[in-house]
Amino acid sequence: MMEQPLEANFSTLILSIASSAAMALGLAPHPETQQITKDLPMAKFNIDLLLLLKTKTNGNLEKEEQQFLESVISDLQLKYVQMNK
Repeated sequence: MMEQPLEANFSTLILSIASSAAMALGLAPHPETQQITKDLPMAKFNIDLLLLLKTKTNGNLEKEEQQFLESVISDLQLKYVQMNK
């Protein structure tokens, strides 16, 4: 079975940053070490990157891209608040 090559697109960029945030929130293991660790400042940094992306791309995204970005941000912000209690 051949692996599909990764496609560089907006959704892949969002998922890349979001997965870094998820790892920093302790929601996913690090892919190399399989260790689960929490780093809330790093999680906040990655969420802030997504918010910056949302601001800088405002008015330039397709409807589906905009909804996906907003959904990912909202989900990560909620999880961040829950972890930060």
